[in-house]
Amino acid sequence: MAIKELCRKHGFSEASFYLWRSKFGGMDVSDAKRLKALELENGRLKRLLAEAMLENEATKGSLAKKVVTAPAKRELVRMLQDKGMSERRALLVAQISASALRYTPRPDANVELRQQIVELAQRHRRYGAEMIHLKLRQAGQRVNHKRVERLYALEKLQVRRRRRKKIQPGDRHPLIRPAAANEVWSMDFVFDRVASGRTIKCLTIVDDATHEAVAVLPEHSIGGDHLVRLLDEVCARRGKPKMIRTDNGKEFTGRAMLTWAHRNGVLLRLIEPGKPNQNAYVESFNGRLRDECLNEHWFTSLLHARAVIRAWTQEYNEERPKKKLGGLTPAAYAKTLAAKAATINPGL
Repeated sequence: MAIKELCRKHGFSEASFYLWRSKFGGMDVSDAKRLKALELENGRLKRLLAEAMLENEATKGSLAKKVVTAPAKRELVRMLQDKGMSERRALLVAQISASALRYTPRPDANVELRQQIVELAQRHRRYGAEMIHLKLRQAGQRVNHKRVERLYALEKLQVRRRRRKKIQPGDRHPLIRPAAANEVWSMDFVFDRVASGRTIKCLTIVDDATHEAVAVLPEHSIGGDHLVRLLDEVCARRGKPKMIRTDNGKEFTGRAMLTWAHRNGVLLRLIEPGKPNQNAYVESFNGRLRDECLNEHWFTSLLHARAVIRAWTQEYNEERPKKKLGGLTPAAYAKTLAAKAATINPGL
């Protein structure tokens, strides 16, 4: 049979016949099938290599940072699809299901709460998520602390903690909180500078029972006699304490201070040298004062420093809630202690 008739009988062209003869000439049927299978496998491997190279190229810049949240994974899948990757492959790379990709998020129900958190964080720049939660509770909002922490983190409001000076660890002496106000005061000094470079020396007095800032008195210098005059002014306004705890500074151990304490019947207790943890209440307060007030303001003069520190002290006592006081402010906790004392001793 002629080749032309054979091609017409089986339904293919002469060109195909000569192409197949040049390609499979001299082979058995099994050899031709094996060659065809190898060609198919080679094509499949080439496609896999091309997809792997495309995936590697597409994900090189996309996965520079670990993707965790579902919205970020959805965005990654769409980005990989724009670069030519199939949806199935993109889902495998992003480790997300197809149903999660097609999920339509509900409208955000925390818009108002987010705004309140941002406003509080902008007003109190050194407050963390825990303090923001206490401020919201103080305002009468019943909101879970986990939701506040999540929204606080989503708004990227985290506060960078300032490094504190490391001190050598020593024996810890537990401080017993007094049961009533004006039983024990803790005193210390905190230093700063005005714009001209002149030093500001702040006398800080804290009530150990109520955690109130009894007084924060900034001066350029405070000696022994000056310290006694300041204490007289504070005691005339608030009343005298039964005991005062201080460190071993020369102002606290001088003759003027000893004479004043003896005249007013106030017991002086000095901590051991080099162990500020024995005066932990005022040390904690000093840290808050420096972090939230002194480091946040640039004082142009002593009068400016007095005004700013006075406003911050009032806010600390009357507006700033404390977790250790059950979410109450120091002023509110002081009223609670006074009411409790009046209930126990109605004649006093």
